[in-house]
Amino acid sequence: MIEFTRAEVEKKYTKSNGYKEDAVVIYGDTDSVMVKFGVKTLEESMELGREAAEFVTSKFVKPIKLEFEKVYYPYLLINKKRYAGLYFTKPDKYDKMDCKGIETVRRDNCPLISNMMSTCLQKLLIDRDPDGAINYAKQMIS
Repeated sequence: MIEFTRAEVEKKYTKSNGYKEDAVVIYGDTDSVMVKFGVKTLEESMELGREAAEFVTSKFVKPIKLEFEKVYYPYLLINKKRYAGLYFTKPDKYDKMDCKGIETVRRDNCPLISNMMSTCLQKLLIDRDPDGAINYAKQMIS
């Protein structure tokens, strides 16, 4: 179903079909599919996400249904089941910083690592200050 969803989304949401950019499914696992639509605003991304969910749902056998949930922006995809981003359900303000499978949420790391990673992610995602994140990490290591 994930492969079918990927194929349908990448076939429909293209420049040649009148969309601003070619959509690319950048992640899909078990019960989620993440699509990069290449648009400039959260509103556009949310609108396309809702539209794509309805479009693909119409191709599935009932009662299978895809639901639009959220937009991550910015989004750091590290690898399978490991990512972080600001989680938006409404375009005006992010709901939270969401982290999956990385050191901030793993219980097999010491608190120092978890806290350092959390602060670095805050500097990257919320403050948009990569140099500040690097300097903080170097300070903590020293």
